Amino acid sequence: MTDYFPGFGNHVSTEAVAGALPVGRNSPQRPAFGLYAEQLSGTAFTAPRDENRRSWLYRMRPSAEHPPFTRYEGAVRFAPGTSDAPLAPNRLRWGPIADPAPGTDLIDGMTTMLANRDPADLEGVAVHVYAANADMDRRVFSDADGELLFIPQAGRLTLLTEMGRIDVAPGQIALVPRGVRFRALLPDGAARGYVAENHGALFRLPDLGPIGANGLANPRDFETPAAWFEDRDEQFEVIQKSLGALWTTTIDHSPLDVVAWHGNLAPWRYDLSRFNTINTVSFDHPDPSIFTVLTSPSDVPGRANADFVIFPPRWMVAEDTFRPPWFHRNVMSEAMGLIHGAYDAKADGFVPGGLSLHNLMAGHGPDVASWDGASNAELRPHKIDGTMAFMVETCWPYRPTTYALETAQQDYDAAWAGFPKAKLPE
Repeated sequence: MTDYFPGFGNHVSTEAVAGALPVGRNSPQRPAFGLYAEQLSGTAFTAPRDENRRSWLYRMRPSAEHPPFTRYEGAVRFAPGTSDAPLAPNRLRWGPIADPAPGTDLIDGMTTMLANRDPADLEGVAVHVYAANADMDRRVFSDADGELLFIPQAGRLTLLTEMGRIDVAPGQIALVPRGVRFRALLPDGAARGYVAENHGALFRLPDLGPIGANGLANPRDFETPAAWFEDRDEQFEVIQKSLGALWTTTIDHSPLDVVAWHGNLAPWRYDLSRFNTINTVSFDHPDPSIFTVLTSPSDVPGRANADFVIFPPRWMVAEDTFRPPWFHRNVMSEAMGLIHGAYDAKADGFVPGGLSLHNLMAGHGPDVASWDGASNAELRPHKIDGTMAFMVETCWPYRPTTYALETAQQDYDAAWAGFPKAKLPE
């Protein structure tokens, strides 16, 4: 049986039991084996064909079968909301969060750092970090507010979803669509990483423009899992994020009971090492948009609700050029994380598992040491290797959570202290 199907946004047909998938229709009067036909819609029914995402699921029980939800009292740092108080336009940076208490699974180990917009507006993005040391057993999670992009930093995840099983390691990413239930196992016993929660238009591959038909993230390298299910008649907790809050209910079976499905809305994974980096072979440091893996557009053309951008290993050959990222202020707001290695614009203080925020029009760029080294370097071709940083960029300014504001590094501004004054001719 095929474990994964290649291709981004392809229409997949898959069944874990032969004969479970209807042929020639979506909702037969009597689906095979007494299964229930259920449509999962990621876009409005009338979205244009090239934008329309939906899948048909054939499951052992309908997902509608559950008691009322009540507030979930765990995961106290997950989705706490953000303050409406005036936010200082300061640059912020954080180290990795502390190790969790024993027995902490992925959901209870989630910490929301940054967010913008109200999820009910179907716009905006949130950035979370996680640290976990226990499997999710007999509990599942789903997010009605948005799709979840997992970015592991240390330790593998096995995401058991309604639509298949995804194994994802540091250096890979995985996406779980809005509303899809899943639970997470930790094959290495512990795991850390980041999650980008996209409330807006679904992530898609960016248009390539003058780059042409090939390059950046190629569609063939995205992998969608084959159908998989578990048949467990025992108590399961269902935790759901909805309208910015967490809710819980209990059912008498595993909801990961989809035996077959077809459609183009599904979880997937992608290996970041397959990203085909485009860069200059003459002069100047190009805009970071050339490193965009995924984009979620806003209603304004060219202004993204969210971009997922990476800074992978690459050759630097530009002549007469300051090669690291230049000093700049941006109408887009930038949240940056580091999976491994070092970031070429920060010599110190930005470590794997950490996070930084350069909000709307906050001046930023290389620190003094990085500026000095790059300004005086001999410009031979050299390869930036052993590193993988990423950015979740958005047109909406981020608001840090109370926890994020209380734990931000107090000396981050010192990274830009001590630059010598330019010497003008007399």
